[in-house]
Amino acid sequence: MADISSPARFAVRRSRKIRERIFEFLLLLAAVSSVATTVGILYILISESLVFFQQVPLSEFLTDTQWTPLFSNPRYGILPLLSGTLVSSAVALLVAIPLGTIIAIYLSEFAPFSVREVAKPFLEMLGSVPTVVYGYFALLFVTPLLQQFIP
Repeated sequence: MADISSPARFAVRRSRKIRERIFEFLLLLAAVSSVATTVGILYILISESLVFFQQVPLSEFLTDTQWTPLFSNPRYGILPLLSGTLVSSAVALLVAIPLGTIIAIYLSEFAPFSVREVAKPFLEMLGSVPTVVYGYFALLFVTPLLQQFIP
């Protein structure tokens, strides 16, 4: 068996080094673009927030009870939005924690193997869907149904 000659071995090493350098450069470019995008988003958020808070005092923003930015006398109180978020999160937790725990115990301890084999991939698919998609679904389909029953 013949050894690879020294010039051929050198060419292979050089080719490998060039590919590694190109790959390192591409990874560096991806990292820099990711950081630059994040810095750009932060810059825009901070600069726009500074302009907003020059017109609306922070105390009014945090304590006002009305959010009416499009009215002739605009008000920018975040308190109703914050309280609505906290209430809806609390209700979701009160439903999800017991229900999820009961289902998890049933599937791991009592469910037949065939049920477990069907339910596990289904639940994994549900878990992979972003929550924004569920919220959008609720906005389009669940809200109109609830409005028929709860005026």
